[in-house]
Amino acid sequence: MRFLSDNTASVCPEILAAIHAANQGLTVAYGDDPWTARLDEVLGEFFGTPVRAFAVATGTAANSLALATLSPPYGAIYCPTEAHIACDECGAPGFFCGGAQLVTLEGEHGKITAGALAAALDAHPVSVHTVQPAAVSISQATELGTAYRPAEVAALCEAAHARGLHVHMDGARFANAVAYLGCHPGDLTWRAGVDVISFGATKNGALGAEAVVFFNRDLVRDFELRRKRAGHLLSKSRFVSAQLLAYVESGVWRRNAERANALARSLGEAAGKRLLHPVEANEVFVELGVDGKASLRAAGFEFYDWGPAAGGRARLVASWDQDERHVAALRAALTAS
Repeated sequence: MRFLSDNTASVCPEILAAIHAANQGLTVAYGDDPWTARLDEVLGEFFGTPVRAFAVATGTAANSLALATLSPPYGAIYCPTEAHIACDECGAPGFFCGGAQLVTLEGEHGKITAGALAAALDAHPVSVHTVQPAAVSISQATELGTAYRPAEVAALCEAAHARGLHVHMDGARFANAVAYLGCHPGDLTWRAGVDVISFGATKNGALGAEAVVFFNRDLVRDFELRRKRAGHLLSKSRFVSAQLLAYVESGVWRRNAERANALARSLGEAAGKRLLHPVEANEVFVELGVDGKASLRAAGFEFYDWGPAAGGRARLVASWDQDERHVAALRAALTAS
């Protein structure tokens, strides 16, 4: 009974059907195919504004290539302490940027504020001896399963832009945040001031499909050359683009996210006062204690430790295709423990 990660989930039928439909005959390679040609239009309609969109296969590539267009090698990228780019990407942002430095900021429930950003910038006056502030990166939903409200994103973007920084959003679980908040995708992105988003589909039903979506199209600059140089210009781009088109146009992005969120919410209710963070997407962070973790694992539940393995904290993730019988079993175990 796996609650390890939404990366363990299967591919949803609509995505498989789109791949099959694209797998007919010969077409032009390296992104000059009809599917990739539609990405700007379809994702522009999704977000409600003209965009430039580029398909890649992994979230790490999306984040790192996006940030490389925003920051010079001597730049500073501000992000939450728990950010995926800081904890789970093996230094890829710095590598792709040619040496840019990540500056982590503390926040509540995985979110940083405009005030925290301003304080960090004020604390280190810029000179020839320092890294140069270049960008801010936030995750939506966050690494702790919470969602920035549109006003929170807007305040952070306003503070960043006032200092000449651009704003990147890691949207690996963007659909989950939108489903929870019940708002328009544009309200959390370009309307709030976000310059570029790594728009993820893989965790929510795709085989391996991410898009770097620029709302500020002036920032695209050399992105295509960076993508090629990094080995992420796929020869058979149609199969990634077809997934992204189906993901948006069929509406499975919302359906899958709503189901995963609902299952996580039910687990959070069972965890009760042991919750470490509000359940606002499809992740549940809970204080189980060492014995509690061992008991659940002995009963057949799989999940990741959160923090030291010898600690008592755990992360439970509900996927779009999670077996409801397993969720019911875990709820019962949490309630009984």
